[in-house]
Amino acid sequence: MTVRILIADDHKVVRQGLRMFLALDPDLEVVGEAENGRIALEMARALLPDVVLMDLIMPEMTGVEATAAIRRELPDTEVIAVTSVLEDNSVIGAIRAGAIGYLLKDVEADELVRAIKAAGAGQVQLSPKAAARLMKEVRAPENPEPLTERETEVLRFLAQGFSNKEIAQQLVIGEKTVKTHVSNILSKLNVVSRTQAALYAARIGLVKLND
Repeated sequence: MTVRILIADDHKVVRQGLRMFLALDPDLEVVGEAENGRIALEMARALLPDVVLMDLIMPEMTGVEATAAIRRELPDTEVIAVTSVLEDNSVIGAIRAGAIGYLLKDVEADELVRAIKAAGAGQVQLSPKAAARLMKEVRAPENPEPLTERETEVLRFLAQGFSNKEIAQQLVIGEKTVKTHVSNILSKLNVVSRTQAALYAARIGLVKLND
């Protein structure tokens, strides 16, 4: 399955470099480039990419604001926050806004590809250290609606970093059914991303952070 990507960064040379590099992988397709958050949102609406690589610091509309708007309007589009400094506030802001993960701009090439493919497959990838920090800062859902037994199973696998396909195989159900369950879980927990749902699962003891 080809993962369709939108690159949002206010530096043209960064966008071009990413486009050229990602073009080397037959499973990845760059469908557009945006130089600020506002254009990223407009292009995401028009192109419906699977994954947006979102620079956090951009003019007109920040990456965090654009991430929040994209996740609100386009729940099937995952956002990876890309930042030049691992500054707690911007990372926490991105995860609160609904990013599935974040990367530093000096990320190794193969790690970037792996992260994009994982996001395209709906995999949450958080290091235990990052998860521990985020659990303290990202608000827990208040009075969440109870999950069904099956939804709890799906949430457990999701929080352990399983892709939709892997969850489907584990539970012997269709991938579309998994997506429906995930959508119901996010709605019941009143969160906008799988990463927030995974942090909730860790907080209530459904999974351990180092699973």
